[in-house]
Amino acid sequence: MSRPASIPALQHRAEQLAGLSLSELAHQLGIPVPPHLRRDKGWVGQLLELALGASAGSKPEQDFPELGVELKTIPVDGRGKPLETTFVSVAPLTDIGGLRWEDSNVRNKLSRVLWIPVLGERSLAPGDRIIGQPLLWTPSAQEEQLLRQDWEEIMELISLGQIQDITARHGQVLQLRPKAANNRALTEAVGRHGQPIMTLPRGFYLKTGFTAALLTRHFML
Repeated sequence: MSRPASIPALQHRAEQLAGLSLSELAHQLGIPVPPHLRRDKGWVGQLLELALGASAGSKPEQDFPELGVELKTIPVDGRGKPLETTFVSVAPLTDIGGLRWEDSNVRNKLSRVLWIPVLGERSLAPGDRIIGQPLLWTPSAQEEQLLRQDWEEIMELISLGQIQDITARHGQVLQLRPKAANNRALTEAVGRHGQPIMTLPRGFYLKTGFTAALLTRHFML
């Protein structure tokens, strides 16, 4: 699929997908549908990326860098409530001195997001899940302040060597969690006494309370 030339073109393309099941879209694109998502967690997002002409994949830049737009699929229940947290980006664990919110991957990824809700009750087979209406979102000043505050507090803990103390309960809207396919995929971080340690890679995730409020406000759920 060619890349959309403008944000209105991207929105129009996303609106055309609303109401389709994932199996209908996959059939149009010639993509096989997995029977479940246990081994294919990223399949829904990859399918939508392909359908919309996204280019970045899992790279640090946005999915549509020329438009300044990030694509996020979000599984929701029958009432439109998010079913899980939303991955934003991998967290830097070393060489983070002087890193500012303004230059962070989290801010870059969340500066403008095209949200695509997908009816994703776990009892539904992947192919039976339905694509919802898209939402183009830019954080309000208040939302950005909350994101910034959480990011700065978490990054300060990482820089102080307290990464092992950070739990998913830290942060009002943003959380840090291990992100690795298995427990052997270790990466370097800073220990409590400034020494190098090996730990699981971490990722920043949006909490469901934040995304639920965002969807409710825009779709009047």
